[in-house]
Amino acid sequence: MSTTALNTTARNAAPDPLAEPWRPAEFEARLRAVGEERYHDSHPFNLRMHSGDLSQDELRRWIVNRFHYQRHIPVKDALITAKLDTPVLRRMWLRRIQDHDGQQDREGGLDRWLRLGEAAGLPRETLLAGDGVLPGVRLAVDGYVNFCRLRTPLEAVAASLTELSAPDLMRTRIEAFQRHYRWIEPQGLAYFRTRVSQGRRDSREALDLVLGWARSREDQERALAALRFKCDVLWSLLDAVDLAGRREQG
Repeated sequence: MSTTALNTTARNAAPDPLAEPWRPAEFEARLRAVGEERYHDSHPFNLRMHSGDLSQDELRRWIVNRFHYQRHIPVKDALITAKLDTPVLRRMWLRRIQDHDGQQDREGGLDRWLRLGEAAGLPRETLLAGDGVLPGVRLAVDGYVNFCRLRTPLEAVAASLTELSAPDLMRTRIEAFQRHYRWIEPQGLAYFRTRVSQGRRDSREALDLVLGWARSREDQERALAALRFKCDVLWSLLDAVDLAGRREQG
């Protein structure tokens, strides 16, 4: 999947407003099928990572560029929170920001990712400076943040449903790092371990919202398109990192 796909996914043909909506079970199955077909766990770069085939430089490049995505997760979640119209929903989504930013310094998902960088030999100042972030990664992340800024609450929340596939990926990644990348200090894997349980909780909450909100076939189609777009964001991010490594080797 290329950046061309990223640029076109959000411009799918308009859904048919007269079509009958899918029943909730079928709609959920279609959402899950998007992840099974398009999630970035099957990207060649991730397959190489999990097979132990990445060099130290390649893995460090991924850590730096993925951090650019990670640090924008609270930003997109703040944009989604502002779209929610009840205190209950805003409190629920606010927790996601706290999960990543922490409630004080030196805690939360972003700090755990900085510790992953340190365990891989990258000073946290290097990640925070962002000097090694690739243009393609910036484009993909900007596209996702702007999607959450400009689209409806349904579409913004539906885009987060890549989390349905994240727990399995985190377990695979933990096993791969422990087996193949023992030069990374074990405490650096805390981010992946935490996201196994958080991903299950967050995806269940978001799925319930999408199933409840998308009552028409048109809304269901828009939710599916949003999730496909998010899969393209993640895929395009890895495209950029993978290409940079191949250029360096070539």
